Amino acid sequence: MTINIPDRLQRHNQGREKTTRAYRPFKLVYSETIDTRFEARKREKYWKSGIGKEKLRIIRDNL
Repeated sequence: MTINIPDRLQRHNQGREKTTRAYRPFKLVYSETIDTRFEARKREKYWKSGIGKEKLRIIRDNL
């Protein structure tokens, strides 16, 4: 979750996030705007679930 997507992507690609450092480089394939932090966390959990990851793979493969 972030309010500044370009900065967040840059932090990941520079290795400044320990949890994602081993998986670089990253490419943004999808983003969405959510009104509340609570709803944003629910969406983040969905995209990190098995079903969400599969949908992201489909999106990525169609780019």
